[in-house]
Amino acid sequence: MEQQAQMLKGYHVLDFTHFVAGPTCTRIMAELGADVIKVERSHEGDHVRGMGLKSADGMSTYYFQHSHSKRSLALDLRKPRAKELLLKLIPKIDVVVENFAPGVIADMGFGYEALSKLNPKLVMCSISAAGQSGPLRDRPGYDFIGAAFAGVTGLLGEADRPPIVPTMAIGDVSTGVAAAMAVGYALLNAERTGKGQYLDASLTDTYFHMHELSVPVVSIRKEKFSPHRNGSQHPYGSPSGVFACPGGFIMLLVQDHEFSRLARAMGRPELATDERFKNNGRRVRNNAALKEMIEGWFATFPDRDSVVAELDKFRVPCGPVLSLEEAMAHPHLRERETVRRVNDPVLGNFDIPGFPVKFSNWPERTKLKASRLGEDNEAVLREMIGISDAELAALYAEEVLLKRPSAAPGAKVE
Repeated sequence: MEQQAQMLKGYHVLDFTHFVAGPTCTRIMAELGADVIKVERSHEGDHVRGMGLKSADGMSTYYFQHSHSKRSLALDLRKPRAKELLLKLIPKIDVVVENFAPGVIADMGFGYEALSKLNPKLVMCSISAAGQSGPLRDRPGYDFIGAAFAGVTGLLGEADRPPIVPTMAIGDVSTGVAAAMAVGYALLNAERTGKGQYLDASLTDTYFHMHELSVPVVSIRKEKFSPHRNGSQHPYGSPSGVFACPGGFIMLLVQDHEFSRLARAMGRPELATDERFKNNGRRVRNNAALKEMIEGWFATFPDRDSVVAELDKFRVPCGPVLSLEEAMAHPHLRERETVRRVNDPVLGNFDIPGFPVKFSNWPERTKLKASRLGEDNEAVLREMIGISDAELAALYAEEVLLKRPSAAPGAKVE
């Protein structure tokens, strides 16, 4: 049975976000029990309603993954009455999250300065490519552009080839998680002090925060130390990286004190005292020779799983390089609901990523729902500002409020 006392129950979030970073932030709060009201500003709704597999009534797998557990309030914000409705909500809202380009939300009439006058306890978070200040603030940008400016892209790929682009939104998702963390702490502070605040989260800042070793070394050593692309091998650790084996690849990450385990597993304990490999620095300098030895030993096994099983006997840190399909089917990820099965009345059953942290007293929701465009208009406006049926009818007639009818179960999915 799902827990009833939700951690963020009673908190109301107005969500002006789209695509990935902003929706990730608000989805985390929604999953933890906050009432997240997603503002959709046109007959098409959020841009991502058209991405991934989609149904005739505007639901898509992309939208479901990033905006389930939220309520959809759809308005035509070109009309003054729509803006008036949203401003009436603000005194009862605890958090506003947006990820337009800097300045856009203020131009719409919903900037922090204006909203905090209506609700001094309000926490507002703006998520952008490069932040609300600085020389890059007005540049249009997305995940990969933030990575490029943060010095991350330049370190990805083979040394003699152009940098590569990851095939997933690492920066978007990470920025959304960081923003959700910041909002949580700002809410705690607001409870203690009675004062809200404005949060400025950026993809570029999040990406730069990912540099775990090189920044202070470059700062001190300057031109004497320059990080570089190193392909499938880690530039500062050996043996650490991707190694070919029958039927695929294996990831090794062997620390200095663990190398003797690998040497024993290979049946060559003398490698641990070999002058070329006796410490990490020497192994890095002789990494090509060591890699050749390891892959030669791997080649004596019938398949990838056999190699992993042998390494496991000696507790050598390793893992098979799984395809996405293999990862989705892995029993560990299934048992922990890292891969989560959901259902939509039109899209049917499908998998999405689960919540990234496990709580001892907060089980993940087992039943998730994503709203159709404008599905929650009436409920939100009745609950939050006590709007009447007559007013609702007039707002629909004037197309201030928007709604898309639900399709019948089993309708066509594209």
